[in-house]
Amino acid sequence: MSKHRCPLCQGESQPYQRDKRRDYWQCQHCELVFVPPEWHLTAIQERAEYDRHENQVDDPGYRRFLSRLAEPLLQRLPAASRGLDFGCGPGPALAAMLSEHGHQVALYDLFYAPNTEVFKQHWDFITATEVVEHLAQPGSELQRLWQCLRPGGWLALMTKRVTGPDAFARWHYKNDPTHICFFSSRTFEWLAQQWGAELELIGADVALLRKP
Repeated sequence: MSKHRCPLCQGESQPYQRDKRRDYWQCQHCELVFVPPEWHLTAIQERAEYDRHENQVDDPGYRRFLSRLAEPLLQRLPAASRGLDFGCGPGPALAAMLSEHGHQVALYDLFYAPNTEVFKQHWDFITATEVVEHLAQPGSELQRLWQCLRPGGWLALMTKRVTGPDAFARWHYKNDPTHICFFSSRTFEWLAQQWGAELELIGADVALLRKP
């Protein structure tokens, strides 16, 4: 059986589970669960999946969903902060919600807003809602975002967390073919330790990391 390096920390991994769609491995160091590259979609297939989403900026239900991250983040941001919504998608509702509270929000999305100039700037906060589970190389992508944060800034992530093998086997979240990385509380703790960051885990799917 071939070995797969963890795409977050490059640690040794081992088989975790298998279903009728693909295999899942888990890092023995940071405990990230991930799908090996041979089961990843092509960029064209991935874009086609995202084009099926119907997340509108003014959709009340979508806004309620995003408020799980927006509300705790807004409580922590100084007035008139400048931020980046990474992986904003075609309907950047979170950016609109934060802008309505007086913050400036730039957009980046690989498919819908591919402006790489945002990575040459420094931000008071960076949000990524339902994004990190899609990243083929989460280690390098998250490090790039961390380097774009000002000291004292917040990296606000929303992604459902792995709780254990039994729950994972029944988990609808892993069935999305674009979901290839699954973080646990332990994974976020490892990440915070690497960065010397303050970590707050809120509910089942929000992680706030503050840069020292």
